[in-house]
Amino acid sequence: MAPERKFAAPLEAVAADGRFCGYASLFGRMDLSGDVVMPGAFARTLRLRGARGVRMLLEHDPRAPVGVWLTLEEDRRGLWVEGRIAGSADAARAGALMRAGRLDGLSIGFRTVGADEDRLARVRRLTEIDLWEVSLVASPMLPEARARAAGRGRAEAGGVAPEAAVDAGLVALLRRETAILRQTR
Repeated sequence: MAPERKFAAPLEAVAADGRFCGYASLFGRMDLSGDVVMPGAFARTLRLRGARGVRMLLEHDPRAPVGVWLTLEEDRRGLWVEGRIAGSADAARAGALMRAGRLDGLSIGFRTVGADEDRLARVRRLTEIDLWEVSLVASPMLPEARARAAGRGRAEAGGVAPEAAVDAGLVALLRRETAILRQTR
């Protein structure tokens, strides 16, 4: 029996020119904080700002820009990004960490514009997001948001088909509910 894959395969390499791609957000998946991004949530921000208006940072640090976004677009699965690392000591460090397989997470920095909250289920469905930045991170809030070497394409991003992937958000919710139940005993 093959081992279960909860996360995508490690990033093999960043392209020679520093290019990479991946999903920064997946629609309908609960992240570890209970947020679920809904289809269309990025549409307004992408129309107004475009890829060049969204910063690429290292670990959400505004003092650590590490490159530029070439493409940010919504598709049926989520927010697809293509970027290039360039221009600073932080960028060189990020590229080295990516090549070593130690940095492959993607995480969105945003302001919530529209959301529906289900307090009982502890879920916030984000219907409109003002996207400020997408960061390269070691531990993304949405564990399936991962970078890949440029050219691998969307079909391979994430390593497994969306219907076969373990929904880390659901696992986090179940763990939270189990902890609450244990406290009430």
